[in-house]
Amino acid sequence: MGFNCGIVGLPNVGKSTIFSALTSKKAEASNYPFCTIEPNVGIVKVADRRIKKLSEIIQPKKEIYTTMEFVDIAGLVKGASKGEGLGNQFLANIRNVDAIVHVVRCFEDSNITHVEGSVNPVRDIEIINLELILADLETVSKRLEKSSKALRTGDKNIRQECNLLEKLKESLENETPVRKVAINGEDEKKILSSLNLLTVKPVLYVANVDEDNLSGNEFVKQVVKFAQNENTKCIVICGQLETEIAQLPEDERKIFMEELGITVSGLDIMIKEGYDLLDLITFITAGKPEVRGWTIKRGTKAPQAAGKIHSDFEKGFIRAEVISFEDYIKAGSEAKVREAGYMRLEGKDYVIRDGDIVHFRFNV
Repeated sequence: MGFNCGIVGLPNVGKSTIFSALTSKKAEASNYPFCTIEPNVGIVKVADRRIKKLSEIIQPKKEIYTTMEFVDIAGLVKGASKGEGLGNQFLANIRNVDAIVHVVRCFEDSNITHVEGSVNPVRDIEIINLELILADLETVSKRLEKSSKALRTGDKNIRQECNLLEKLKESLENETPVRKVAINGEDEKKILSSLNLLTVKPVLYVANVDEDNLSGNEFVKQVVKFAQNENTKCIVICGQLETEIAQLPEDERKIFMEELGITVSGLDIMIKEGYDLLDLITFITAGKPEVRGWTIKRGTKAPQAAGKIHSDFEKGFIRAEVISFEDYIKAGSEAKVREAGYMRLEGKDYVIRDGDIVHFRFNV
């Protein structure tokens, strides 16, 4: 799998509640800061109607969905970048994830303590973002100091690195995350990757509401506006309600959701948005033993996609037999796909598309 999202936010915003519902892995959720110290990790299934539909046609022994990993990271507070509230440990946990799901409290409840004393979602977001920026600024400044000393060697690569670091430092000093900085060419991308910065990671905002505000409230509007300015998304979830839904048997779950007028659970939306945030797609292998989804980055070529199944498939890649999901459904079976000429033979330069049904030919 190898792709994960870290769930972050201030203490007591509902991160662990959402994580528990999301993964059906009981995370500790209590009404005091730092009740989550070690990050909880859970793997969740990415719902995919295509795999379900193909399974109805093929009737395989197994159907296997793609998965994503979610990491419940302890609540950050002001001063985390300087070690406040075990901040160094928690920031290190964020460095290890590919994307950030930022949970923001958008409900009033006098029984649940707010670490800042009041509900103010934009302020809460800015507290977390500033701590990540300050941590990155320290990382960049230290690297720039070291690289500047090496400039006297006349190394052209060091000059390029210093130029990029100066650009990043200026952005961070203006409280602008690195993901907003224009990165030019593969060399700069390589340097940036080596820094392992926090604010380069893509972010999805999750507005956690109470049951009476599923359609949103003034707090949610503030988060949506903030997310739009960041050129990212905000989704609305009621963590407590999603916990109740997740605990029901599947048949009762559907009835319960229908009674509430919910067609898709907030958690399924969150998983799908997390998948998209990481720019992931799914290709499918389909046969009687199993219909299975495989996760790859958008833009992956056929041999590398084959390598996701087994390294030998990539080494000995000959060609890929490819059917689009839509063509398969239109034809109704693989035999009819072949008769209709819907199957394509693709070579090493073919870029796999989302929903491709693929059979790889290879030499051992």
